[in-house]
Amino acid sequence: MKTSSPKFLLLFVWVMLLFAGSAVAQTTTKAPEDKSKRPSPPATVTGPNFTIEYSRPSMKGRKIFGELEPYGKVWRTGANEATTFEAKQAVTINGQALPAGKYALFTIPNEQEWTIIFNKTANQWGAFKYDEKQDALRVKVKPTKTAQPVEQFTIKADKAGTVTMAWENSQVAFKVAGAAKAQL
Repeated sequence: MKTSSPKFLLLFVWVMLLFAGSAVAQTTTKAPEDKSKRPSPPATVTGPNFTIEYSRPSMKGRKIFGELEPYGKVWRTGANEATTFEAKQAVTINGQALPAGKYALFTIPNEQEWTIIFNKTANQWGAFKYDEKQDALRVKVKPTKTAQPVEQFTIKADKAGTVTMAWENSQVAFKVAGAAKAQL
C-alpha cells in the first residue's frame, strides 16, 4: 500500500491542477458586453451615405456645456468610446471634401461657434488619446438654442443629409452630401 500512496498523491495533485486550470480559463474568458445596459446606451444614425455610432449620456440635472464639457476643449461627442462617422463613399461636410472611411467624430464646443472634427483614428476610448495631427477635416458651425431642454444627447439625420446634434439647450448641425452632388 505504501507504493501506491505516491502514485495516488501524484494523481490527486495532477487532477487538482487540471481543475484549477479549467477554473482559471473559465473566469478569464469574458462574455461580450451588453452595451445597451450602460448608463449612456449606444445608438446608431444612418443617413443617405453615412452611419454614425455614438453613446447617449444624460444631463441628470447637470450643467453640460461650459461646465461638464468645458468650452474650448475637445469632446468625444457622446460618452464611452469615441463617436464614429463612417462614409462608404467620398462625401462633403458643409461643402468640404471628406474621403470615404471611418472617423472618430469629435467636437470643440464654444458659446458662439463649434468645431466639428473628423479624426482618422476611429477606434479609441473617448478623447483621451485624441491627436490633432490625425484630423482629416474640421468644420465650423454655429450653435443654436433648442426649443426645450434635451435630457439625453441625441444625434439625428434627415433624408437630405443634415445631421443635428442636441443636448441640454444647445444644438449644432452640419450637412453631409455625396461628393458627386457637391461638384455639380
